Amino acid sequence: MAEETSTPQANYRTDDWGVAIGVRRGDIPYAVEDDEVYDVLPLLKFESDYAFINGMEGGVHLWQQGDHQINAYTRFRFVDIPKELQNESQAQAFDFGLQYKFTHGPWEADVALLSDSHKRSYLYTRTKYHWQQGDWKLTPYAEFQWKSDDFNQYYYGLEQYDVGGGVQVNAGVEARYHVVSNLYLLGQFGIGRLEDSVSNLPSIDTAYQYESFFGFGFFPEPNKKSYRSVPYSDDSDEFLRLSHGWATPSNLNEILNWNTRTDPYNNQMSSLFYGTRLSETLFTLPIELYFTPGLAWHHSSEVQNDLAEAVVAIKAFYTFELGPRFRLGVAEGLSYVSSLTHIEGSEIEEKGYKPSKLLNYLDFSLDVNMGDLFNSHNMRNMWLGYAIHHRSGIFETSSAFGRIKGGSNYQTIYLQWHF
Repeated sequence: MAEETSTPQANYRTDDWGVAIGVRRGDIPYAVEDDEVYDVLPLLKFESDYAFINGMEGGVHLWQQGDHQINAYTRFRFVDIPKELQNESQAQAFDFGLQYKFTHGPWEADVALLSDSHKRSYLYTRTKYHWQQGDWKLTPYAEFQWKSDDFNQYYYGLEQYDVGGGVQVNAGVEARYHVVSNLYLLGQFGIGRLEDSVSNLPSIDTAYQYESFFGFGFFPEPNKKSYRSVPYSDDSDEFLRLSHGWATPSNLNEILNWNTRTDPYNNQMSSLFYGTRLSETLFTLPIELYFTPGLAWHHSSEVQNDLAEAVVAIKAFYTFELGPRFRLGVAEGLSYVSSLTHIEGSEIEEKGYKPSKLLNYLDFSLDVNMGDLFNSHNMRNMWLGYAIHHRSGIFETSSAFGRIKGGSNYQTIYLQWHF
């Protein structure tokens, strides 16, 4: 009689992950000819008991109790200026500080103290209400920003005009519409009112700033708490990936067409990624999704010193059989380097850009199951693969990445162990 076996049913929270992309439009408040600027923004959403990412903000939970939490917090601050000036100025960035957050039912309120890299500080308080009906989810919000003297002096007075601190008011609504399965449309509209001391400056020509966003994304299906297992799936919903790679001056299109050049300085990197499974299906297909942060170490060479890189991404895997099991993988995320690599800096310098440490991250991979390859049950959770480690500025379309065209590519080999 055959032994009965059962596959554990995966259970995931219903709204703790997402990946999206869209276009943000912002009004330019400064006294310049251009009235508006556009940005392409890739967005990630991930929540766990330890950390969270929600679009252009995120943090690490330092303390939680019931509806209350205190977080080490970061938030992206937009500075809307003409796009031809954004690469040189790179005034907008992720600011860091502390956040207190309170949630109760559909209500959410938070207060955060933040500063930029030069310790120009500001504080905000924000209230949101989450309303959902059918395929619609609407989140109206209101926010007050208390800005310090040196913050207003630099970002609005442009260090040419005296201006004190003040309070800016922002309000708007975020919208999400479920189209089908995991596909959603996203939108946002907001308005900000600058304080009189700022709006009356010669450098400013309007007291109001309008912003909007429209895009699409992939999120869990509504009211679906569990996901069908992919073929050969087990309860190993985490992984570690150890890889080593070599830089190439070839662009991504050349690599994908097997036309790869060798870096004459043999720059190399090693990386370690962790992954936790978010879903076992996408659009009812056997596509697994993982949230995968990682650290890379770029080794010193005759043209660069040792440097570190941090990555956060969401990666999809599609499994198929050609004898052994193979997987195709693709990831979207963000990459930040402590200093610029030679392979990236040489391209940026050649094109005349000011470099950006923060860039968009892509990962393309193909791996094979080693248990299948060697007919070994003990190796069933080990995969051997090849991946492209890619950083880029999305063709000058995003001020978040310094309006840069170009980046860097590394070809890597890796071992990935699921547990």
